[in-house]
Amino acid sequence: MRTNTDTYGLPPNFILFNFPSRFQTVETPSEELGVSILYCSTNLTSFELSKSMRMREEEIEKLRGVVRDCVSKHLYSSAIFFADKVAAFTEDPADVYMQAQALFLGRHFRRAFHLLNASKIVLRDPRFRYLAAKCLEELKEWDQCLMMLGDAKVDEHGNVLDNKDHSGMYLDKDSEDREINIAAATCFLRGKAYEALENRTQARLWYKAAIKADPLCYEALECLIESHMLTCDEESSLLLSLQFGPEDGWLSSFYACLIKKYDKENIIEARFKELERESCNSESYDPSFTRTLKTNTDLLACKAEYYHQCGEYQKCFELTSVLLEKDPFHLKSTLVHLAAAMELGHSNELYLMACNLVKDYPQKALSWFAVGCYYYCIKKYDQSRRYFSKATSLDGTFAPAWIGYGNAYAAQEEGDQAMSAYRTGARLFPGCHLPTLYIGMEYMRTHSFKLAEQFFVQAKTICSSDPLVYNELGVVAYDMKEYNKAAWWFEKTLACIPSPLSEMWEPTVVNLAHSYRKLKMYREAIMYYEKALALSTRSLSTYAGLAYTYHLQDHFTAAITYYHKALWLKPDDQFCTEMLSLALMDECQNGMDPKADLRRSEVFV
Repeated sequence: MRTNTDTYGLPPNFILFNFPSRFQTVETPSEELGVSILYCSTNLTSFELSKSMRMREEEIEKLRGVVRDCVSKHLYSSAIFFADKVAAFTEDPADVYMQAQALFLGRHFRRAFHLLNASKIVLRDPRFRYLAAKCLEELKEWDQCLMMLGDAKVDEHGNVLDNKDHSGMYLDKDSEDREINIAAATCFLRGKAYEALENRTQARLWYKAAIKADPLCYEALECLIESHMLTCDEESSLLLSLQFGPEDGWLSSFYACLIKKYDKENIIEARFKELERESCNSESYDPSFTRTLKTNTDLLACKAEYYHQCGEYQKCFELTSVLLEKDPFHLKSTLVHLAAAMELGHSNELYLMACNLVKDYPQKALSWFAVGCYYYCIKKYDQSRRYFSKATSLDGTFAPAWIGYGNAYAAQEEGDQAMSAYRTGARLFPGCHLPTLYIGMEYMRTHSFKLAEQFFVQAKTICSSDPLVYNELGVVAYDMKEYNKAAWWFEKTLACIPSPLSEMWEPTVVNLAHSYRKLKMYREAIMYYEKALALSTRSLSTYAGLAYTYHLQDHFTAAITYYHKALWLKPDDQFCTEMLSLALMDECQNGMDPKADLRRSEVFV
């Protein structure tokens, strides 16, 4: 038998397996060849197994890190490539989920859904099911999205009656970061699907269920607030029902600032002050160095909304101007800024804002709403209607556009079209009382006082603390000659308004004075007319009402003085012209007013 080395000093197995074509003449017995082949095969199998083990322990984890890094750097194609290889190596459900996430982020929704749906645990693991439903959401397949999320019911208070889908999560989060409950995310997605299917009642219930399942699910609260799905009382009740953690006191206060702000002035101011005092220690070595929410843009935008609601438009405009210098693309501040500029008549500011928004966000309803506001401000109502309509077509859930659309019709006394827009707004936004209030105003304009009163009462049911509603109830009572009732509503209006009164509420003060005059309570009437003059010195109605009140008391000198002031504002006013002639005749017939000297200094102030 030959030795295990040949002429060249190489082992036979090396010759046979590495250079078969060059060493065909080497003779090796079949037994030795079989032993050599078996020996080599055994060595290669062990090597491959060892390498595979090392791949599983080290290389796979490195590849997972590569996938995570690609996602953080938004290199989604790279993430998809490496996630696919990791899932092929391991067939671990966690790696399949990671691959589906990469596909979803890379906008390969069909492929991601197919991958998840093909897995055997998609209906058992809530995370797989949720991601599959998110893929269907992006594909706008809303019915299939709801089917994927499973059957569940919710009561009118937002409590989920069937929660079996959310038990036993398969995947756990490795980090110690705080995580939003998957049940809350699932409820929120159900709400979005129902809203897309125009079932807003179910959408509202599921959004409530989402925020109740986890108060950190801010998006659910945002949808409820921005889509005006809840009334003032319902919003307050919802916040009271949320179970915040001991470390989330600041979040509870912040949410209270986000909802409708029709509470008493001291309550709302206390909320803002509480949040401004909230602080957290920084990582600085100096324990006295703290950070607060005092300059937070979202909080200041809430405060600007409150100023606008109170009628302090200049203060609101100044605050939003500062906010937009700090963050020019903060859309909530932008909307409040537009509203304040509208009230102040700043057409140049509206024009600049509209141009910038259309350039930066041509597909957003807010941009075209801004264009409509500009044309409305310069009284080109046809053009304003066109752009408000475009805003509603881009986003049918954008409430300001519907109200602006109706107001543009109402400005030209096109009542039917205005009420059509308001009714659409009332249907889409059951938690917003303004469309209902404006429908009542349109009925007032056509002297349908009973119908107007019904809509004002309905608006009061939706928002029981808006002083504007009380003012309109007072106006309709006055027009129906129910002067005691009118005076009561006007007094209630002024009691709800934060002090000091702004010029916005001057008509309410005048209305109360008119009511007292009708009730022959002349002293109270004169007092409120004078309060109205302190708010605005250019009101024809105030001067005329004050002159007429003095005239009724036979104080002709004072009456003549105020008739002259009213006619200075509007020389062709028929009522003041006729009453001035009568006052002059009465004074000539009755002589000088004996009390004139006592009041002269007061009259000419």
